[in-house]
Amino acid sequence: MVTHKGGCHCGTVRFEAVAEADLVVDECNCSICCKTGYRHLVVPKSRFKLLQGAEALTTYTFNTGVAQHYFCSVCGIKSFYVPRSHPDGYSVNVRCLEPGTIEKLEVGQFDGIHWEENVGELDPLAE
Repeated sequence: MVTHKGGCHCGTVRFEAVAEADLVVDECNCSICCKTGYRHLVVPKSRFKLLQGAEALTTYTFNTGVAQHYFCSVCGIKSFYVPRSHPDGYSVNVRCLEPGTIEKLEVGQFDGIHWEENVGELDPLAE
């Protein structure tokens, strides 16, 4: 396990997430992920720490309102959020991680357009 650091484009929001150095992430084709180019690295809440910028976060919800999408109010980047599939964790956008701690990156595809039919295929969070 390594500590990955990341944040938004302007640097107002900074966080760290503890995960493997060899990452397996999902690229989703749902409406919001497709438009933002989001690649999901899901970690338990115990492995995520917001370092700065809480006051700059704006929350966006849609559809069921369960997922909490956090955007930097300065630059507009969504570097992490609480997903509907894992409300007890965070999904970090791997594209928002700083270089240097990722040794290998494997990107899988998730059919989020048909979310309800496919959510069972997502790996549960491991502590």
